[in-house]
Parts: sequence; structure tokens; C-alpha cells
Amino acid sequence: MDGLLAGIEQLALVRGLKSSFVAYPIVNALHIMSIGALLTSVWLMDLRILGAFRSLPQAAFVALLRRTALAAFGGALVTGSLLFSVRASEYAAMPIFLAKMTLILLAGANFLVFMRRAKGGDEPAGGTMTVLAGLSLVLWTSVLFAGRFIGFLD
Repeated sequence: MDGLLAGIEQLALVRGLKSSFVAYPIVNALHIMSIGALLTSVWLMDLRILGAFRSLPQAAFVALLRRTALAAFGGALVTGSLLFSVRASEYAAMPIFLAKMTLILLAGANFLVFMRRAKGGDEPAGGTMTVLAGLSLVLWTSVLFAGRFIGFLD
């Protein structure tokens, strides 16, 4: 595994990212923008499912925010992978990084369960959907906090 991680750090793209004065800060800023869009759309979507913003039709609102969240997640995945690649060996050894990855997997699994149960109507949330929306809020917020701690913990 160490060889694979060291190999990632030596890829031409990664060496270029490391040596560029502007590339790394741009990728970092795009990562932050993606995370902001992801969390904003997830929070708004989950709050609507929990009963907020009742004047907005739930099905259309959730559908729009779901597409936004998926696009933002894609951006965060690409930019996060680039940021990881610069210090892959170091990050992979950090318990907080591993916790973040675990939280992302749990949040993704929660989303898949939500998608299988979503009815798409404007009926108020109840039972399982309420639990899934609440869990989503907790998981994605935890991902954010874990990600911020990566830069501050060794």
C-alpha cells in the first residue's frame, strides 16, 4: 500500500500540482466551493423533508437540490482526490482522514437508502424518511468537521 501511495505522489500531474504557485490554491478553493454547494443543498433538501419551507413543492425542490448535491459531490470528489494525491502517504495514515472517508461512505449509503424509499410526492415526511433526513444532516456535517480537522491534526 505504501508503494501505491508513494507512486500516486510521483505522478506527473501531482508533481505539477505541487510545484505550481497557483494550481494547488485553485484546486483547494474549488474543493471548498464544492463542499459549500454540497452541504447547502443537502441541508436545504433534508430540512424540506423534515417539514421546513412548506410553501415550496417538496418533489421539485428535493429533485433540484438532489441534482445540485450530486454535481457538487462530483466536484468535491475530483478536487479532494487531487488534494489527497499531494500528500497521499501522510493522509492515508491519519485516523481523522480515515474517519472522514468512513463518514462519506455512511452518508452515501444513507443517500442510497433514501433514494430507494423516496416517493417523490409532496406529502409530509414521516417515519423512515425523517430518520434518514436527520441522519443525513448529522453525517454530512460530521464529514465537514472531520475534513477541517485534517489540516490541524497530525
